[in-house]
Amino acid sequence: MTDNTVLNNSKAVRKSKVKKRSQLKSIWFRYKKNKLAMLGLVLLIILTLVSICAPLLANYNEDAIRQDMKNRLQFPNKDHIFGTDQYGRDLFARIIFGARVSLSISLITIAVSLSIGIIIGSVAGFYGGKIDDVLMRIMDVFLAIPQMLMAISIVAALGPGTGNLIAAMSISNVPRFARIVRSSILTIKDQEFVEAAKACGTRDGRIIAKHIVPNAIGPIIVQATLNIAETIISISGLSFLGLGIKAPTPEWGSMLSEGKEQMRYYPYLVIIPGMAIVFAVMALNLMGDGLRDALDPRLKN
Repeated sequence: MTDNTVLNNSKAVRKSKVKKRSQLKSIWFRYKKNKLAMLGLVLLIILTLVSICAPLLANYNEDAIRQDMKNRLQFPNKDHIFGTDQYGRDLFARIIFGARVSLSISLITIAVSLSIGIIIGSVAGFYGGKIDDVLMRIMDVFLAIPQMLMAISIVAALGPGTGNLIAAMSISNVPRFARIVRSSILTIKDQEFVEAAKACGTRDGRIIAKHIVPNAIGPIIVQATLNIAETIISISGLSFLGLGIKAPTPEWGSMLSEGKEQMRYYPYLVIIPGMAIVFAVMALNLMGDGLRDALDPRLKN
């Protein structure tokens, strides 16, 4: 390899890096212009930091799960800023540790369903024909069943528990990701850079992983962000029905279920966990809307 070839390759690499940085700066610039999206990002950062630092703010065994009947049903005060529940457990501790449960399960669920959806959608969109027909008809069968009903059916069959909950939510989310990945790939697979990669003898798997999926990642990221919010609601709903996280593990939906009997005289038992769900879902929806606008190529000008 001559010195000129090495120099040209290094220049091409530098240009590629500069182009990527400029694209990221452009996306961030458009995102910053959306004040509601920035609000969602700030709320999500605060919620994430609180959940990560939960062990520094409260003791899990002593405050979140240990029953103390002497201090039961205390309204918010200086010792318990969110009050205590009917078992004397500190509501603030249960909220922040519940955030860890809801966010971690939602992220794991979306990661699993997104990975499977990308594989199915990529194969269907890239190869088309009978493979596309078979895979999409299977996805249509799953899409015909309401997501929450499918999750309830799977959890009811497998039994309550964190692992079964993740499996149920992941299965119910796969068809959405497979559909959106397929539609994104159909708009890209016939473009010149894909044809050039095929002409060079690049393997199909490498073309999909290195060329097609990265260029279709915008809509996928937006859908994933919005699905995290929907997953938090679904997890809370299943826990409210007794099909989610097992007691005494703190989870926002189960906290609502436990507090509903006392809500007439102690409304904070349902207002506080309900507001936690509202803030988390609102932050993710605002962030998803902002990402959608920032990643939309039609808004570049």
